[in-house]
Amino acid sequence: MLLIALLLLPIFAFCEKLYVVERERGTLAVIEDGRLRGEIEGLGNLNHATVKFYNGFAYVISRDGFLSKIDPREDRLVKRVKVGNSGIGLDFFKEYVLVANYDPDSVVLLDRDLNLVKTIKTDSRNVGIKAYSSGFVFALMDRDEVWIVEGENIKRLKDVGKMPFDALLYEDRYLVGFFGEPSLGILDLRRGEYKKIALSSNGEAVFKIPHFGTWGVVDGMAYVPAVGERKLYILNLKDLKPEGSINLPGLPVFVVASPDKRLLAVNFSGDREDYIALVDVSKRKVIREVKAGKRIMHMRFSKDGKRLYISSYFDSKLRVLSLPDLKSIQELEVPNPSGIFVLP
Repeated sequence: MLLIALLLLPIFAFCEKLYVVERERGTLAVIEDGRLRGEIEGLGNLNHATVKFYNGFAYVISRDGFLSKIDPREDRLVKRVKVGNSGIGLDFFKEYVLVANYDPDSVVLLDRDLNLVKTIKTDSRNVGIKAYSSGFVFALMDRDEVWIVEGENIKRLKDVGKMPFDALLYEDRYLVGFFGEPSLGILDLRRGEYKKIALSSNGEAVFKIPHFGTWGVVDGMAYVPAVGERKLYILNLKDLKPEGSINLPGLPVFVVASPDKRLLAVNFSGDREDYIALVDVSKRKVIREVKAGKRIMHMRFSKDGKRLYISSYFDSKLRVLSLPDLKSIQELEVPNPSGIFVLP
């Protein structure tokens, strides 16, 4: 019987654990060793949900303002608390969990047991929250500001750019993108210096705002998905100078770097939402593009860099693609999947 069971396992089973957001059900699918092992339910509205791992636990922020703490050893919901009406991002600073809210206009700090410690009122939707060595930083979408919080002190940078929408942190550099103007803002957290870098824009209609996160950085170079343009901008984060761009077949949403830093995977909105493109970092060009499903919502590389996991929303599939040919080698049924998160 054991031999039969082993033979029934997927041929391309991957020996790592994934959490995949089931967007319409408020549920996380638990996938381990290439099989659906279970689900964690009751997590709220998981549109644009984010899962992050910290000190042995997984944390989920929902769009309707719930923060959930999950024990990955048992795939058990430890605690769920209401931190707002619309949550958009989270990060961690020492013993604190940080949550940026769209609504109400606040950033909240909680302890490890998810007890509320502090609320910072901002009079704005808040995005791009990132912790660094001395504190944390975030952008105010409706006030065109960036706030730096260190202990009880808050430094406010005004008129940073029109409508910040997301940000990434690399070492002591905070990079913020703007929806209302073709530029990038760079904050040197160590020196306290801020500057903007102008970009071009062709004004193409935006179907989905790109996301920065931390995925588009390779060896000090940021590969930034453009707003309304079919390209990635390349920014040297060491000397804060642009180094050109990479043309793409569609409007980019996410940019994910492979573990060996040789490849970037890009998904798209609009007319290319069914496609995945693979970019060679050294050649700075697309080397492969495939139609991989119906609305590709998210993707992640496997830890060994040999596979790419993608979520096909309208197919209700998690697909596993081989690299670098992007051939489908396995698929699992997951209802309306979006975000994919690999347990460290």
